[in-house]
Amino acid sequence: MVVQEQIQTRLGDKLTPLQLEVTNESFMHNVPEGSETHFKVTAVSQTFSGLRKVRRHQLVYEVLNDLLAGPVHALALHLFTPDEWQDGPGAPDSPKCHGGER
Repeated sequence: MVVQEQIQTRLGDKLTPLQLEVTNESFMHNVPEGSETHFKVTAVSQTFSGLRKVRRHQLVYEVLNDLLAGPVHALALHLFTPDEWQDGPGAPDSPKCHGGER
């Protein structure tokens, strides 16, 4: 199973999200073609209710611990409760990589 699918499956199972989007953004960085190292996760889940942003991130890190220690180099997290998602502007666009040119 590819890394993106592993992230999707694990977070889907743990968070029971109303919405979950896992985007491989590796192509935006100075890595070999076909890499799976940089990801953006947008998740909307009732699981996040009552949790501060830091705790939400920690929860995701716990689920993806072995992937973060291995193939995943960067993980942008945008984690919302259903109310926050409904009231807010959604997840921001990712910035361009400043890590070098291809």
